[in-house]
Amino acid sequence: MEPTTFYLQSLGCPKNRVDSEVILGALINGGHQPVEDPLEARLIVVNTCSFIESATQESIDTILELAQAKQRGQCKFFVVAGCLPQRYGRKLANSMPEVDLFVGTSSFARLPSLLANLQQGDRKRLSIESPRFLMTSETQRVLSTPFYSGYLKIAEGCSNRCTFCTIPAIRGPYRSRPRDDLLQEAEWLASQGVIELNLVAQDTTGYGIDLGTESRLSDLLEDLARIGKFSWIRILYGYPQRIDRRLLEVMASYDCICKYLDIPLQHVSARLLKAMGRSGSSEEFHEIIAFIRAYLPEVTLRTTLIVGFPGETEADFQELYEFVEKAGFQRLGIFPYSPEKGTKAARLKNAVEESVKQERLRALVDLQEKVSLDYHQKLVGTVQPILVEGVSGETDLLLEGRLASQAPEVDGCVFINEGFGQVGEIMDVRVTEAHPYDLVGEIIENAT
Repeated sequence: MEPTTFYLQSLGCPKNRVDSEVILGALINGGHQPVEDPLEARLIVVNTCSFIESATQESIDTILELAQAKQRGQCKFFVVAGCLPQRYGRKLANSMPEVDLFVGTSSFARLPSLLANLQQGDRKRLSIESPRFLMTSETQRVLSTPFYSGYLKIAEGCSNRCTFCTIPAIRGPYRSRPRDDLLQEAEWLASQGVIELNLVAQDTTGYGIDLGTESRLSDLLEDLARIGKFSWIRILYGYPQRIDRRLLEVMASYDCICKYLDIPLQHVSARLLKAMGRSGSSEEFHEIIAFIRAYLPEVTLRTTLIVGFPGETEADFQELYEFVEKAGFQRLGIFPYSPEKGTKAARLKNAVEESVKQERLRALVDLQEKVSLDYHQKLVGTVQPILVEGVSGETDLLLEGRLASQAPEVDGCVFINEGFGQVGEIMDVRVTEAHPYDLVGEIIENAT
């Protein structure tokens, strides 16, 4: 395809953002020029998410909005990529004639050649392959995150057959990237100015299990720390039962490894977890949390929970509520269950009424706000290292930054109302106010 202007919109999680950066790299290295206004683009690309119903609806709404931009602007080719076409394929093609090309989760890196075929008269609108793509350090990628922060996708796909989840069908089985290849990409990220490295995968703690070697997440984490160029290294999306002693010892041994673990539990009722295709119980999870805190007393724990899964009784919810109250997670995401077509859980009986889901969601949100506020209030008066991110999105009168215990995009922030900050540097801030999700502080000295 001849060089042209393009507009790219990325939806969904950080893992999807990495895919969008691969698309960005492929297009820019092909001579195409990104623009910020879809009306000015001759090529429009949206990288979609379809993990849950709300994400699917957001993707569809975005496609329809950008289809209007195609009609009103300069767009000649409109591409829909990622999870939505991988999941729904031909149905989308039949219902959305305004889209010129649908590209799945294994085809997006070849977008320039697919566009060239399209321009030459190829009428094939679907490029949906078996989900087997695995990027390497040689894969062209252009960062879309702030210069100081980046994601390292250490694996692709998932083999944990949760009954409510569409990811294995969309992304394929779990595939770890070789450790040497990841270290090479990490070096490249450091050369781009990245000082905050966030490890992502559908299950980061499953890293290496499929490689047939002794390489595991703990070994990769230690090698990344030894590079010596990252101020913060953070693990996201872990599986609770895979947190082992070796991983915690490595985390405790290096200052640059954030004492932060994101371990989605989904629920604590043993009966519901079995129905979800998962293992565990409230007792086992309490033991895991105690095990983690024994090695990392200052650890920040994040989890995600589902309320309203089919068959969830009031007793199940009460068990979950009491667990959250006792466990003391500093960060918590809560989602009402939505049945996803094609999953085993969608066929389960004893659906929970939507009004009950929302009541339980609100109850947990109210509880967690108290837990988070209590945690934040203990930080008032202390001096904390903050990664300065720039002018706040709330008001131009404040700066904004994050603690090591605040992951980008999913956690809160620190509003800075006094002092001069340098974007992309870690500076000492005295915490002066606490709120359930955010903090307020003042810079007290130069970057450390």
